[in-house]
Amino acid sequence: MNGGWTLFKKELLRFWKVAFQTIAAPVLTAVLYLMIFGHVLEDHVKVHGVPYASFLLPGLVMMSVLQNSFANSSSSLIQSKITGNLVFLLLTPLSPRAWFAAYVGAAVLRGLSVGLGVALATAWFVPWQGFQLAHLGWALVFGVLGAAMMGSLGLIAGLWADKFDQLAAFQNFIVMPMTFLAGVFYSVDSLPPVWKAVSHLNPFFFMVDGFRHGFFGVSDGSPWLSLGVVGTSFVVVATVALQLLKRGYKIRH
Repeated sequence: MNGGWTLFKKELLRFWKVAFQTIAAPVLTAVLYLMIFGHVLEDHVKVHGVPYASFLLPGLVMMSVLQNSFANSSSSLIQSKITGNLVFLLLTPLSPRAWFAAYVGAAVLRGLSVGLGVALATAWFVPWQGFQLAHLGWALVFGVLGAAMMGSLGLIAGLWADKFDQLAAFQNFIVMPMTFLAGVFYSVDSLPPVWKAVSHLNPFFFMVDGFRHGFFGVSDGSPWLSLGVVGTSFVVVATVALQLLKRGYKIRH
């Protein structure tokens, strides 16, 4: 337990020591998205009766949570593999579960920290009457589950990748498109039937939609369905990550 806690603190300090890069930079990016898209479309678009800037805010928060949770665990593992200091962890009696809890726990904290920063920073640009938090519990559940799933996926990517180019490809061709096509900037109900059906095959959509339900009490789908999909996705991805850690995939051989 002490070893796992120490690894968790090490992962926590790893991103906190460079908070300007790991937390402030993503917050600035989200603010720029809101300023540009919100300014251009605010007077022309309303979704579910919600002003566009207000509709966009929870999507940007969740997008930031997902991307930064993935980045934290994946970048930490690939850096340790490339620099060679992963061998010091392999010498410890830490169990795969302790590894998993430390890496994913730190990823969740970074994702939620960035998400909170985005929410506080972007709220200044949203009309107060358009800012709501209808169901705090739903927002917290989807925020934590989404961050945990992406932290687990980051572990898988970090284990699989042998160099930064491979990790960048994983992020640019899988994580980024699935995040942007998850209804962050638009309502899936506005899409043609074919693309609406395709969107429902994307688990990231259910994370964003469920999180948005926590803000406004309205969403493109049932929050219970979203919870089922996100929960199942997390269990599957976490199980795969744990199995790879137990096998020592690309870290022991």
